[in-house]
Amino acid sequence: MSRSKALQYYIFARLLLAPLMLFTITTLVFLLLRATPGDPADAILGSRAPESAKQALREQLGLTDSLWLQYVHYLTDLFKLDFGTSLTSRGQPVWEIISQHFPATVELSFFAMIVAVVVGVGIGILSASRPGTIFDVGGRLFGIITYSLPLFWMGMIMQLIFAVQLRWFPLGTRFPIGNEIPSQITGLYTLDSILSGNPGMFFTALHYLTLPCVTLGVLLSGIFERIVRVNLKQTWRSEYVEAARARGIPEGRILIAHAFKNALIPVITVLGLTFAALLGGAVLTEVTFSWPGLGNRLYQAISLRDYPTVQGIMVFFGAIVVFTSILIDLINAWIDPRIRY
Repeated sequence: MSRSKALQYYIFARLLLAPLMLFTITTLVFLLLRATPGDPADAILGSRAPESAKQALREQLGLTDSLWLQYVHYLTDLFKLDFGTSLTSRGQPVWEIISQHFPATVELSFFAMIVAVVVGVGIGILSASRPGTIFDVGGRLFGIITYSLPLFWMGMIMQLIFAVQLRWFPLGTRFPIGNEIPSQITGLYTLDSILSGNPGMFFTALHYLTLPCVTLGVLLSGIFERIVRVNLKQTWRSEYVEAARARGIPEGRILIAHAFKNALIPVITVLGLTFAALLGGAVLTEVTFSWPGLGNRLYQAISLRDYPTVQGIMVFFGAIVVFTSILIDLINAWIDPRIRY
């Protein structure tokens, strides 16, 4: 089978499996939510509300139906791309909640990923290209420390130092309260500021974004540092690198054009899946920094037992992860012609 036909077959097979994976995710989310303790009626009306009022609310929300009937209604609505209505946001559609909060998560994830890749790949290259030196030891320590530090603890420390003590960065919002926000073109404040030709708003949005994205990016950079260092050391000792040295090619060119290119495959895989995880998570970062993203909104919905909102956000994140993984596999196949499917 030719490479192009094999790749087409692989794409077709993965696209067929995507609905099955999404079905599994939606089913697990539905069942796990019903298995967790707590009552949405208590969260909405309060624990001291009369039992008759709580029972009426449960009937209105369909929570008194059998589990099977609730599941059938849930799947029927999903097939119509209807994620339902929030139980705690005054009847706000879940799609509206996603569209309102998702841009903040995308913006945080994008800039955090830039920090993670630049710092992690840079330190990984420096460490692998100087084995046995202080740079190599420092790179190892950096990877271990950043990988093991708890995100919520690091977030609180960064806030105490740079926001509370030094007052360099603000907290709890994406833009100064009371100020006019950038024109809502994409929902990304930095990009909207550029598109509207307002550099002042761009730097203000970047200022509010810096502390959470740097904290998240530095902690994630340890993953990239370790992968780059290990794979680059392996390729650095390979025969084709030795052959390039024998031909008199400069070390810098060998590093970039030969060794690093072949060490890039696992980095791209981790890059895509980490970005998908950021979009589908970043809950700890958003909660720690009170960042008004979709992860923070998901945390609030879980706390309030808002079933439709939790289900809708989780399915939305699941779809992102599934299709991102397919895209990353295709990019790997395009970069490395040795890959066969």
